[in-house]
Amino acid sequence: MEKYTFKSERLGFRNWTENDKPKMAVINSDPRVMEYFPSTASKVQTEQFVDRMKSQFLEKGFCYFAVDKLENNEFIGFIGISEQNFESDFTPCIDIGWRLEQKEWGKGYATEGAKKCLDYAFNNLGLKTIKSICPLINDKSERVMEKLGMTKKMTFKHPLLKEYKTLEDCVLYEKEF
Repeated sequence: MEKYTFKSERLGFRNWTENDKPKMAVINSDPRVMEYFPSTASKVQTEQFVDRMKSQFLEKGFCYFAVDKLENNEFIGFIGISEQNFESDFTPCIDIGWRLEQKEWGKGYATEGAKKCLDYAFNNLGLKTIKSICPLINDKSERVMEKLGMTKKMTFKHPLLKEYKTLEDCVLYEKEF
């Protein structure tokens, strides 16, 4: 059976395994990786996240996919789409997002992978609209959204980030099929 749900030029996208949990926990504990989140994620939080993604994949055919570099099959983080249900004018929605280990930054993986995920979402899953959200201060993620051809729709105060004044102001981008 093929290990990957789909591939881009350099990356393989798949459902999560138990073996991914320790490496994702390391990525989630890196303060630079988690700079635009309220805090780093604990081992338990990471395990719960992976379990949620595994279930969502089995139920819906998508998730924030576990991502491997094809050259060496090394797990480097996630890129994919997931449901967002927090209280807002534009939810529920399908969001595209990414989180890669720091040593893989600056190599174009987030953009390459997200483009392939959009292609999969629109052409394989039949989705019509994908959104992407990040704090206004996260200019790196906003640049990726722009490279994906997404359109800036609005800025908003994220209801789950009210306690974090530097993160509360967020931007919403959208791409339609």
